[in-house]
Amino acid sequence: MFEIRDLHVWAANKEIIRGISLKIKSGEIHVLMGPNGSGKSSLALALAGHPRYKITSGLVKLDEKEINKLSPDKRAKAGLFLALQYPTAVPGVSTASLLRASLKNQKQNVAMPEFFGILKTNMNKLKIDESFASRSINDGFSGGEKKKSEILQLSVLKPKYAILDEVDSGLDIDSLKLVAKEIKKTNKSNVGVLLITHYQRILKYISPDKVHVLVNGEIVESGGKKIAAKLETKGYTSYVKTTS
Repeated sequence: MFEIRDLHVWAANKEIIRGISLKIKSGEIHVLMGPNGSGKSSLALALAGHPRYKITSGLVKLDEKEINKLSPDKRAKAGLFLALQYPTAVPGVSTASLLRASLKNQKQNVAMPEFFGILKTNMNKLKIDESFASRSINDGFSGGEKKKSEILQLSVLKPKYAILDEVDSGLDIDSLKLVAKEIKKTNKSNVGVLLITHYQRILKYISPDKVHVLVNGEIVESGGKKIAAKLETKGYTSYVKTTS
């Protein structure tokens, strides 16, 4: 289980996350929705260990192990994956090199021919050209390519728990379907997923176990998929009014 218990996060002398609690079991998909500025990406970065986002109180546990004070690389090694909302370009480091090094860091000593076979298979599923493997990470990538790159990393690395921050943004309908299919496939292999999104459209292809609404750093409602449908028609106005 990936557990967040009464979490408070500060950044730039301001409290961003105000007492969030979540429990995501292996193989579950939880969706986190909320308006701009509600704290969704701040939460994701804090959970991954970004130094700008300070956890001031509360617990983050991954399979009963507290990870609050672990560095980002150690959280990743423990099995936590973050797909960034705005993936960073890394000129000079190829996608293949990144994934090969990441697997080694996880102590998965995959032989080179086997590694490239795995990489090629996953690129084909996402309809990514083979030249993608030798290109520098996110350098000159389109918005859609960046999102596919994040899902490619997810598919190859197979973490225990994945935080996916707006992986649906910037995707056309065909790419969205491919990405949703890969998320479901990963989820079926008992990966717990926290999917952060603004919109319901990806939920046409993914059925979450639970949907949470985040407003002003607090979860104001949790429930089933119907919450997302309600948001699609009514927006976040009612939630904002009740918390202002």
